[in-house]
Amino acid sequence: MKKNIFFLIFLMLFVVLLSGCKKSEMSDLESIKANDKVVFGVKNDTRPFGFEENGELKGIDIDIAKYIAKSLLGDEKKAEFVIVDSSNRLLILSSGKADMVIATMSITPQREAVIDFSTPYYIAGQTALVPVKSDIKTISDLNNKKVIVVFGSTAEKNLRVVAPMAHVMGAKTYPVAFEMLKSGQADAIVSDDTILTSYADNGSFRMLSKKFTREPYAIGFRKTDYSKSLQNRVNGILEEMRKTGKITEIKRKYSSNQ
Repeated sequence: MKKNIFFLIFLMLFVVLLSGCKKSEMSDLESIKANDKVVFGVKNDTRPFGFEENGELKGIDIDIAKYIAKSLLGDEKKAEFVIVDSSNRLLILSSGKADMVIATMSITPQREAVIDFSTPYYIAGQTALVPVKSDIKTISDLNNKKVIVVFGSTAEKNLRVVAPMAHVMGAKTYPVAFEMLKSGQADAIVSDDTILTSYADNGSFRMLSKKFTREPYAIGFRKTDYSKSLQNRVNGILEEMRKTGKITEIKRKYSSNQ
């Protein structure tokens, strides 16, 4: 937890320095149009949001990113992708390696201190994944159990509130976390229900029925005046996608592909 706090402090200082060093007067939106491409930070190991299949990136986040690229530049093929994980996505964004990040990232006050967010495009909630035969039935049963969280996610902070006696273990990615659970190194994984669902589908694991948080997923932008026009434009695109049912269509596309 202390590691995450120090990282956020470092990132806040980095953002302040970066915002004062930008040489171009061009906004992020103008730069995207001038470069004729838009770079998204996405995950490639988190079904159903961002994953690789036959060498191709797919998922809810990927399809939303492509729609945004088409709306901004007229062609979804002008979307380019940089792979991120929960622990580095803020740094990838703030360092300028991506124009925006869409990577199962929920809005939190801590993150809002260092980046800006779009309006939410998905609402998740956190719960636990356990072996089918586990005696863990409720969130409070996680106390005195070994529980895995993914570095950089909000799960650690939330877990310490609902199960303060849990023995917290960290993993860099969700596949690593699942392998740790499968091998018996831990008793449970705590994360967003939308992410854990894919791992519960094999019949050997189950999710607890009750969610203990509300996690609004949103797109992240650099916290500078140069990004405001891009943020406003993307919010308009997301609103259009909600009104036309496009976001619902994308969610349904992957609901059976987890």
